[in-house]
Amino acid sequence: MAPEGDRTGGRPPRAAADGGLTTGAVARLLGVAPTTLRSWDRRYGIGPAAREDGRHRRWSGADIAALRNMCRLTSAGLPPAEAARAVLAGASRATAAPRRGPASRAPGALPLGSARRECRGLARAALRLDAPAMEHLLAEALDRYGLPAAWDEVMAPALHAVGRKWETAGERYIEVEHLLSWHISGALRGVRATGPPAPGAGLSLLACVPGETHTLALEALAATLARHGLPVRMFGAALPVEALEQAVRRTGPDAVVLWAQSHGTASRAVAARVEAIEWGVRGARRRPVVFTAGPGWAGRQPPGTRHPSGLAEAVDALATLGAR
Repeated sequence: MAPEGDRTGGRPPRAAADGGLTTGAVARLLGVAPTTLRSWDRRYGIGPAAREDGRHRRWSGADIAALRNMCRLTSAGLPPAEAARAVLAGASRATAAPRRGPASRAPGALPLGSARRECRGLARAALRLDAPAMEHLLAEALDRYGLPAAWDEVMAPALHAVGRKWETAGERYIEVEHLLSWHISGALRGVRATGPPAPGAGLSLLACVPGETHTLALEALAATLARHGLPVRMFGAALPVEALEQAVRRTGPDAVVLWAQSHGTASRAVAARVEAIEWGVRGARRRPVVFTAGPGWAGRQPPGTRHPSGLAEAVDALATLGAR
């Protein structure tokens, strides 16, 4: 059986019929870091049968089928050395099942539907706890699509699928979500501004409401704003309301974005307190525009606040606000 999300149904890709695929193409196809493929070749003999000029790897359809089996077995918890022996011996799923014990707890395929290839590859790498592959795929997605498309179409769907997986499995496999979240956070923090802040651009203050610990969507927003040359202050998880008020008074932002993942943390009272904050000299007092972001605010949006539907809309609204 082909790995989750592999639309080829076990058949070799068309390009393989024309001399084989490069290591980079195979890595993108299977969601494995190129360094992992080279390691499997060097250590276990799971490599291409032929090489161009005796040096460059070109993976045939049969080579890729072996890699699919290797990915399936390692995703199911079998150590790479044992998986390689099973693949090289031509063992079937029944005769090369993973050993019993903790390793057999690895989750199965994730419900990703018609997600992008990079998203399916990222999810498969997360299931294998393959950190190098996740780093490679995240960097590739950011380079190819940029923000916010990489977030909306690759990172967020993979996170949601992983979250649904462990929630329905009684808190099992949470290590997959934690590792994936860590690497996505690192990739977002690695995004750099293309230049200095735009002249006259307004400052945006981003914070999770008290009690809220989910920060990744705000990290994506912070990275996108910085990339567009828009000033931002990111305060992260569960900022106490008194500290939030002090931050607003000290920075005088044009906008404050309050993130709530769940209804339990979406506090209309907190949003009202922030919206009421004033600063500046008498006769020229100012207030921030408050954005309530995240699914926790659905149906609970406080009066006077804005509620963007997604990352792109939030960035456009904040950019327009700063340009007033």
